[in-house]
Amino acid sequence: MRIVVVGASLAGVRTVQALRRRGSTDEVVLVGAEPGAEDGVATDRPPLSKKFLADPATPAPPLVSAADLAGLDVRLVTARATDLDLDARRVLLHGGDELPFDALVVATGSTPRSVPGLEPRPGVYQLRGAADAAAIRAAGADGARVVVVGGGFIGAEVAWTLHRLGREVAVVEPLPTLMVRGLGPEVGAALTRRHAAAGVALHLGAGVAGIEGAERVSAVRLTDGSALPADVVVLGLGAAPETGWLTGSGLDLRDGVVCDEHLAARGAEGVYAVGDVARWYHPRYGEDVRVEHWTNAVETATVAAANLTGSPTVHEAVPYVWTEQLDGRLQVFGRVRPQDELRVVHGDLTGDFVALTGGDGLLQGVVGFGAVRPTIAFRKLLGAGVTWDEALAAA
Repeated sequence: MRIVVVGASLAGVRTVQALRRRGSTDEVVLVGAEPGAEDGVATDRPPLSKKFLADPATPAPPLVSAADLAGLDVRLVTARATDLDLDARRVLLHGGDELPFDALVVATGSTPRSVPGLEPRPGVYQLRGAADAAAIRAAGADGARVVVVGGGFIGAEVAWTLHRLGREVAVVEPLPTLMVRGLGPEVGAALTRRHAAAGVALHLGAGVAGIEGAERVSAVRLTDGSALPADVVVLGLGAAPETGWLTGSGLDLRDGVVCDEHLAARGAEGVYAVGDVARWYHPRYGEDVRVEHWTNAVETATVAAANLTGSPTVHEAVPYVWTEQLDGRLQVFGRVRPQDELRVVHGDLTGDFVALTGGDGLLQGVVGFGAVRPTIAFRKLLGAGVTWDEALAAA
């Protein structure tokens, strides 16, 4: 059997590794055309907005070395997939080549969202690979004025890293607090206050009207009519699942490839999706979800490999994301929904803390800054599916 894995970033590479760990002797073809990737395979991305961005001596970490890839007995095709023919069971590649498959794993990840007028150009960057991080670091030399557009996890990380390097950093975010989608309003507001107190200039509730500068960026114009001087602009506008090449294939594409609880694409035999591009039925939540986190990419790869090798496996892991900023590690387990109740059960929001969120009678999420042991203790309760009252009683 030939298994074709389209996408040579984290989820795709981990799928190949998981297949071999499970003893698969099938022919495996890995299709990769990651922008700026070496030999078609991307680098590991979490350090790019932290250690690699901060320290020129830090090497860009590869997902897998050339020697390790060779040891996996996988054929790497450095090309971009442009179409999928489910009836003929083949992937069409840029340049006209075709790649037949018996089983297919879609691992094409996500693509940075763009806004007309905010496309990358001299002085304007998106952080997708090691080359982008190196360019941002080089452009953000001593005295550079940096504007980060977007206050999600990545935007906040980049802002903090460059601020710690002594750069003049401003963040533009249309929502009232940083990281509000992942942390909710109360925790988001607390960490926003910390960024502001440390000296990061925040422009919240403001949008970007345009970028000034003929040959190179000179300023960012806001929707309130003001302008922020800028030598470097970093766009952190979120990401969208990379499904354009699947349009017209017959797959159900609604904010990702829609899958069942086994990560099998609905209505398409032998087709799976992993990582950012997968939108699957989560038994714990009783609905379809899509998760754009490093841990989820690794977990979905493991589940898909199990199903491909004859061990029916459901993907029901508790979502997990972490970030490093404000001189500490922030961890989020589960979901932080805007309608849920929040209780701080360890420390307080000005220092190290653990906060719980609950709704529908259940513990829904655990947010910890520092406070590793109590965070893990409550994470175990979350995994056990305890009620909200039981969680509070354990605090």
